[in-house]
Formats: sequence, C-alpha cells, structure tokens
Amino acid sequence: MAETTVTTLSTAQPPATRRLRDYGVYAALGILILYNLVFTENFATLANLNTQLVQVTPILIAALGMALVIGTEGVDLSVGSVMALAAALLPLYLGYGLMPAIVVALLGGALCGVFSGTLVAVVGIQPIVATLALLVGGRGLALVLADGRLKDIRNPVLLEMGSGDVLGIPIVVLIAACLTLVVGFLVRYTTFGRQLVAVGGNRSASVLAGLPVRRILIVTYVISGVLAAIAGIVATARLTASDPSAIGQLAELSAITAVVVGGTPLNGGRVRILGTVAGALLMQLISATLIKNNLPTSIALIVQAAIIVVAVLLQRPRFAGGAG
Repeated sequence: MAETTVTTLSTAQPPATRRLRDYGVYAALGILILYNLVFTENFATLANLNTQLVQVTPILIAALGMALVIGTEGVDLSVGSVMALAAALLPLYLGYGLMPAIVVALLGGALCGVFSGTLVAVVGIQPIVATLALLVGGRGLALVLADGRLKDIRNPVLLEMGSGDVLGIPIVVLIAACLTLVVGFLVRYTTFGRQLVAVGGNRSASVLAGLPVRRILIVTYVISGVLAAIAGIVATARLTASDPSAIGQLAELSAITAVVVGGTPLNGGRVRILGTVAGALLMQLISATLIKNNLPTSIALIVQAAIIVVAVLLQRPRFAGGAG
C-alpha cells in the first residue's frame, strides 16, 4: 500500500528534520524488530506475530479515525469511551441477532461523532473540550448500560470473529487491514479527503473557497466515532466479554501517539495513514518488548509520553535551527 500522505505544511524545516519526522517511525520499528529477533526467544514465530497483530488491532482501528480528526487540526479524546459504549451496547441487542447488535453499536459511535462534530463545527467549542465531555460522559453511560458489570459474550459468530482466522491470518487483523485500505483510499483519492486536508491546513481559506467546512468536520468526527465503535466490537470479540470499565482505557493516548509518531502533525493539514499503522505497531512492540524483559507496563506509558514529545518537537518549523 502506497504512503497515504497529502501535504499542505510549510517546508521550512531542514531536510534532515523532515526525513526524521516522516520516516523515523519506520527506522525505529525496524530497529526494535531487529533487537527482538536477536534477543527475544520465539519472536519470529507465526504465533507471536499473530499475537502482536491481534493485540494492536483495536488501537489501530481507533487510530485511523484519530488520524482523520487530527488532520483537521482537531483531536478526539472520546475514542476510548466510544469503544466502551459500543461494548456495552452489543450484549443488549445480541438477542435480536449479531447484525442488529453491531448496527446499534455502530449507530452509537456515529451519534457520538455527531455530538462532538456539532460542538466543534457549529457551536465552535475547541475539539479537546468538546470530546472531553464524551471522554467522561461516554464511559459513564456505558457503565450504566452494562449495570457496571462484565457480561460474557455467547454469540458463536462474534466469538469466531475474535478468535478465528482465514488462511492463518486472524479475522480481526483482516478487518483492520481492510479498514486501513478504505481510510487510505478516502484520504488520498476522494474529494472528501482533499477537503479534509484543506480544512486542517487553513480553515479560514477553506471557508473563503466555499468548502462545506462544517459538514466536513462533522463527517470526520462521525467516521472517527464509527471506527472507535468498530474497535470496541473487535476488542469485545477478542476478550469474549463486554467490560466497559476496561475496554478502551487509555485508548485515546495510544491512538494519538500512533498518529503523531506516524507523521501526522497536531496542527493539521496532513494525514499519513501508513505512518499511523507503523506508529501503532511501534507502540505495541515497545509494550511487548518491555513486558518480555519483565518491566512494568507503567514504563511503556512513560516511553509513549516521551515519544509524543519528541514527535511533536520534530513537527515544529525550523526545529533543527532552534527557531522559537
């Protein structure tokens, strides 16, 4: 899959800094893979590869939506709560069949996107504040719907989705791959994708150019909500249980990290889907490597925070030249 990148940023950065910003994630991923090949036992086995890919799938799916939102110069802090909400809705409607339950969960994610997008595009609230409301309220609603309890999933088709495979490739990984291709195509080859990047690059100019800025923003947040709901469904299928108190916890941090490390700047105007995939894989591999070396998961969070700081610094114009 070709790199899905549309650029409207200034090229004021030195070439070396731009290359590090755009391709550093691939170099870091390659170095970490080489390290594990040498020092981690059974790292190169198919079972371990499938395990790593399955574990990263929910975050990757949520990160795809986050990349679109950040491309508009926004941020969606609600993705973890939307995952929990989708997980809470699933068992309530499984009695009517798997498809109705999935549709309801996706509609829940879409409505969350409409709520956030309307606050951002129509009311004019800052994205971080608008989505913070759902970060808190969405998980609270999920816990209410689930009566605060974990619920086992007994639907055989959903369980097969979480544990089954096609020609040795886990089904959830195939779902993530298909969604990656769809989102990449949306950004690179559609009018909506070009408009999204234009809005993120310069919203005022987009308004003057006659672009439907409000509609673009709302649709972007809806897509993010739907993708977060899919991530919640996948996580539920993988865990074989609906646990709104745990599903999606800190998913927003992981999604933002994957997007920013992958080269999509927080000030919008650029979306790198393949970079986002590499960023998600890098974060997963860092966590797995630390765990295999008997280090606590809290260290992984510290590493993620440090990586975000470095990635944001690399995105600043003239970073290497010391400009303020």
